[in-house]
Amino acid sequence: MGITRRTTLAGAAATGVGVPLLAACGKGGSNASAGPTAAAGEKLGPASDVPVGGGTIYADQRIVVTQPSQGTFEGFSAVCTHQGCLVSTVSDGTINCTCHGSKFSIQDGSVEHGPATSPLSRVEVKDDGGQITTA
Repeated sequence: MGITRRTTLAGAAATGVGVPLLAACGKGGSNASAGPTAAAGEKLGPASDVPVGGGTIYADQRIVVTQPSQGTFEGFSAVCTHQGCLVSTVSDGTINCTCHGSKFSIQDGSVEHGPATSPLSRVEVKDDGGQITTA
């Protein structure tokens, strides 16, 4: 028994649905980005915009700045280490990527919940007179 017309059409239909779904998870997706783009000394925004126990995402520079405790600012790449999407929120002590559900610690960028297996890379930031800048 050879390949029938029905088998060929079913395979073509599955490929037509499956390939776009796989492409959406790849690094080339619409949210995919390279690493941070800020130059040393670049102003990101007011320190007051970064809540204690939370963080702020600077999407244009691909940086997320957190304030785990009062006056302590941490910077990380905003590019998820799983598939390259930009992280989308900071809440409940984690930096969150809604593409596939990865969560990273606001304290050190370590993985709190996969599928990511690598931490967010650190970006040196500082509070320069009430302005968060890259170091």
